Amino acid sequence: MFFASKMLIFVAILTYRDKMVHMKKETIKTEVINFLTNHRDGKSIEVIRQALSQPIDKRTLQRRLKELIESGVIMSSGKARATVYNLANMPREMSVINSTIKKHSLIPLSKAGQEVQYLVSLPLQKREPVGYQRSFLESYNPNVSCYLTADERKRLATIGATAQINSPAGTYAKQILQRLLIDLAWNSSRLEGNTYSLLETQLLLDKGRYSDDKSAAEAQMILNHKDAIEFIVDNSGDIGFNRYSILSLHALLSNNLLVNPAASGRLRLYGVGIGGSAYSPPSVPQFIEEMFGLMLHKADQINDPFEQAFFIMVHLPYLQPFDDVNKRVSRLAANISFNKKNLAPLSFIEVPIETYIDGLLGIYELNRIDLLKDVFLWAYDRSAKQYAVQRQSLGEPDLFRLKYRDMIKQLIAEIIQNAHDKHLAGIIIKAKALEIPSEDSERFIQTVEQELINLHEGNFARYFVTPSEFGKWQKAWNE
Repeated sequence: MFFASKMLIFVAILTYRDKMVHMKKETIKTEVINFLTNHRDGKSIEVIRQALSQPIDKRTLQRRLKELIESGVIMSSGKARATVYNLANMPREMSVINSTIKKHSLIPLSKAGQEVQYLVSLPLQKREPVGYQRSFLESYNPNVSCYLTADERKRLATIGATAQINSPAGTYAKQILQRLLIDLAWNSSRLEGNTYSLLETQLLLDKGRYSDDKSAAEAQMILNHKDAIEFIVDNSGDIGFNRYSILSLHALLSNNLLVNPAASGRLRLYGVGIGGSAYSPPSVPQFIEEMFGLMLHKADQINDPFEQAFFIMVHLPYLQPFDDVNKRVSRLAANISFNKKNLAPLSFIEVPIETYIDGLLGIYELNRIDLLKDVFLWAYDRSAKQYAVQRQSLGEPDLFRLKYRDMIKQLIAEIIQNAHDKHLAGIIIKAKALEIPSEDSERFIQTVEQELINLHEGNFARYFVTPSEFGKWQKAWNE
């Protein structure tokens, strides 16, 4: 028994050592690929060696370079001391890259973004397997490190500014809430492969009308987005980049969609894979917990809302802290920054799925933000312009609803919770209208009555009533 126990310990030590050696090897290879990506003219082994973050002897580096050559990722030219290493088959002219990948022409890409796109578009067998690099997160210093340049942040602030910039957090989002619900729920779901059309999404959200030829999971995904968006807007003053907010977003977005319901709103306990990627996310729960806390701590310290939003779009999917629904959480979490500052939201209007996924692959496999940043900048510009037009077309009804929003919300919740029928509800609404200025009372009555008529199983949650309370009220209301 004693001998068997010692053998088990010995095997465990060897396994751990082998794993650490493998991780170090993959880290070196990743750094080499990233370095050569930024030096397309090729570099010698000594230059590459000096560029690595950790000291490494020349023989070890030679072995890693040889492995990369054999896997087809890099190539060498010259002999002896004149040997130069390049990325394999990297096109030298941007026009070549553009003609190679035409499917992403909608978004104009930077030179660096094009390079990332080329690298992640190589066959999977030519992309070096990599794991999570903690240095990618640890090296980021909030308000010192910047993924977005000063000029980019300034331009985004200009196009995202609204008339409510100095109002309480969430004021602007509340004014455009109905439009935002449809746009963001549809576009974020679309980026997950959801096949509901924009009109079908509008009918689902406004009327609770399900599409007969779509799956229940697709409808659930969209309704979950609605709940999550309302959570952000309704709790503008309280939520932020903290554990409660991000776990709650995951719980709302993953509701009734996970194989294990207990995983909703909980950090991952098991390993996961990413289809079509050479990246393997971390699998140790304690490590995931540690990096999740560090990520939120750094995000919360970032002052600029655009840098903050992009940071969370980079690092939350990279960590993959949840069993699933990570990208959805990152997209909605990015809007926390804009909502709190009353900036135009980011609803991912017209963002091509392929470009967005390639941008994430650049993060996963290369720790390069360039392509995803191109997507982010373009997408925010499109969204901000959309809501600038939308805001101009809004009339007094939305301003009126904003003015009495809390009163309307409380009144409707009271009517539902007490299962009042139409007769009793009418009396209560008229009595409540006596508490506001007479010039607004008639409109107040019409607004509340119309809101009650439009209530259905897909939207009653905005009044924070339970399904059983809603069912009891609906029965009384329809009798």
